[in-house]
Amino acid sequence: MKHKQNHSTWLSLRKLFNDIHLWLGLSSGIIVLLICLSGTIYVFNTEIRELASPEAYHVNYEAGAAKLSAEQLIDGVKRETGGQVMSVKIPADPGRSYVLTVKMPEDAKPAERNGQKEGGKSGRTGAKAKKSTKGEKAAPPSRGVQYMVDPYNGKILASSKDKSGVADFMQLMFSLHRWLLLDRIEEPLIGELPNRKLGSYISGTATILFTLGVITGMVIWFPRRIQAWRQGLKIKWDANWKRINHDLHNSLGFYSCVFLFLMGITGPQWSFEWYRTGLRKSLGTYQSEDAPKPETPKSTIPENQPLKSLMLADYIRTVDQLLDYKGDVQVSIPVDSADAVLVNKTQTGFFAPVAADKIYLDRYTSAVIKTEIFSEKPFNERISGSIKALHVGDIYGKFSKIIYFLACLIATSLPVTGTLIWINKMKKR
Repeated sequence: MKHKQNHSTWLSLRKLFNDIHLWLGLSSGIIVLLICLSGTIYVFNTEIRELASPEAYHVNYEAGAAKLSAEQLIDGVKRETGGQVMSVKIPADPGRSYVLTVKMPEDAKPAERNGQKEGGKSGRTGAKAKKSTKGEKAAPPSRGVQYMVDPYNGKILASSKDKSGVADFMQLMFSLHRWLLLDRIEEPLIGELPNRKLGSYISGTATILFTLGVITGMVIWFPRRIQAWRQGLKIKWDANWKRINHDLHNSLGFYSCVFLFLMGITGPQWSFEWYRTGLRKSLGTYQSEDAPKPETPKSTIPENQPLKSLMLADYIRTVDQLLDYKGDVQVSIPVDSADAVLVNKTQTGFFAPVAADKIYLDRYTSAVIKTEIFSEKPFNERISGSIKALHVGDIYGKFSKIIYFLACLIATSLPVTGTLIWINKMKKR
């Protein structure tokens, strides 16, 4: 009798979750399909762009060929562009171009264009910039323009502002994924709400519903008896199309559920501030906007000597002694003469972790001021710092990208197979 009661309770609970799963899927299916389809394509955004313009990222070289110094490349780009070089990315692969990020004159703040740093004090003092007026959000800093440069002859091969059909298509996929293309409509569709924000709200809500669908789907899939697991893990290809469709939905959903959950639970943070805040608080890494910003490590300014920075090769040599793995290096060049030089180093390889290790160096002596080794950070900080990587699959190189591509491809099919299951059930009634 007790066994029958437990069985009845299980069936009732399973039916409840099945109904929730059904209506979550029907209410968000079309939006989820568009988001997942564009996400599937965008997983390999970098690789697709490089395949379309190989001349910008790959250079011809002979073994043992000498490269120009980073300073020579910087001087050449300054002359060509008239901008200020903010960073230099030096790949471990000798057959790839360097990437120099340049802040163009039109991106500079008024005080900087007048030859004075914001705050009205000279760069030697290391003074902080003025805070924005209360209630106003400071404009986001310019990310600059990336220039791909041949390290063997200093020739500029391409830049991130160059237009191409592939770049436009990938930007279209990004717009569809984030804002459902509503950002391309100028006139607000609802009151004064910007269309970009409206699209973000819709996609964020659909993603939350999708995540709940993944959770309820796992409850439905989970068999009452362990012996029945095998049936839920395989597709019966010799059955009729209805059974195959049912197995595709259930089995593929199970195999991809962990990755779909990671995509779903991280996505809404770009749509809702309350979600982003809650996610950070749950990880113990939340900081309010009023919280004091961490101080930028400072160099020791030599007294009674002219200020002269070391060569970038000196900084890289110091970092390579600390981090002896093969990897790409990016050196950020500080504008303020008192700031330290920041060097990021990232491992390369098919299964290499993408998170960078950071080393702050004295720009005049190359002495190590501060180290931030990603693997040595607390677990919650590593997760918090990897939210974007967890969402797009950029965690362990191409290995994780391939897995995310397949998972996202499955996610694109789930609204279709799920709708067909619902239609077939409706026909039986």
